[in-house]
Amino acid sequence: MAGNFKVAVLGPIPRDRIRTYQGDTLEKYGCALYTVAALSTLLGNDGAVLPVCHVRKRDEVPIKEILSQFSNVDVAGITSRLDQGDVVQLDYVDQNRRIERQTGFMDPILPEDMEGLTDADAFVCVPITDYEVSRATLKYIKENSSGVVLLDAHGPTNTLTRTGERFHRFWVERDSWLPYIDILKMNLEEAGCSWFASEYDVSELGAVGQLAMDELPKFARHCLERGVKAVCVTLDQHGCVVYFNGPSGRMQEHVVKRVPVDHVVDTTGCGDSFAAGMAFGYLKHRDFIKACQYGNAMGAQRCVGSELAIYKSLEETDRQIADAYGV
Repeated sequence: MAGNFKVAVLGPIPRDRIRTYQGDTLEKYGCALYTVAALSTLLGNDGAVLPVCHVRKRDEVPIKEILSQFSNVDVAGITSRLDQGDVVQLDYVDQNRRIERQTGFMDPILPEDMEGLTDADAFVCVPITDYEVSRATLKYIKENSSGVVLLDAHGPTNTLTRTGERFHRFWVERDSWLPYIDILKMNLEEAGCSWFASEYDVSELGAVGQLAMDELPKFARHCLERGVKAVCVTLDQHGCVVYFNGPSGRMQEHVVKRVPVDHVVDTTGCGDSFAAGMAFGYLKHRDFIKACQYGNAMGAQRCVGSELAIYKSLEETDRQIADAYGV
């Protein structure tokens, strides 16, 4: 049994217009919606999911209607008081790379939005832009709750121009955030934005991109020394690698291979689904490697279809994990 867990999900539910790398065009809601749906399916009757999100007034009813299919989701935290919500265009260059433009902007999730949620067992934070989930909010959670805080670094490593173009940015204030994060999840590009020299030669800036694999342990150790319990970096089709301190206090590195997928349809939301699986897996097993297996499984489930119904039940997911990892 998973236990009667209560999980809060912090992040936007944007209105997405997606052009896939196969040339198809999709319009739907995304981001935290995937995290909520994946967690809801895994928890079943043994828990509740509480999304915290600000949306446009025109989107509030449609989003809540979509989530009404999940009986364990409490939508009270989805509000439209300021009539601000994310609107995003995603144009995929290939299976994993995309060009992004944001034309609508959610007002930030602040400490006052956490009222009544401090008893949650986990807080899964899936911002897509640097302003959406504030450091002050994470600080408030850590000071008022014993729940596990998982942050997807997609938020603090992405920013906007005046015309809505989305670009990676250096997470220069990283060390002021780390004490308030238990599990830090990111991809290699986001890791490249999070581990950097104190000063760059301008001529070298164009070469900055994905973090080299041999730099990951240095970055992970830096984070663990500042209070993070685990650092997980996703590796696209190669699964993920996770770092944490073992019983002896020494840092461990584990590569967790991917869950096989026969045919990729749409990778939008895979990272948000991974975050859901990792949070659930950790709550259930208190083991970071098992958490990554659930993360990989939910990411794999997400990419084989475009509907929320694509997620498998806990029993089916456990079988999928057993088939992939032999456990």
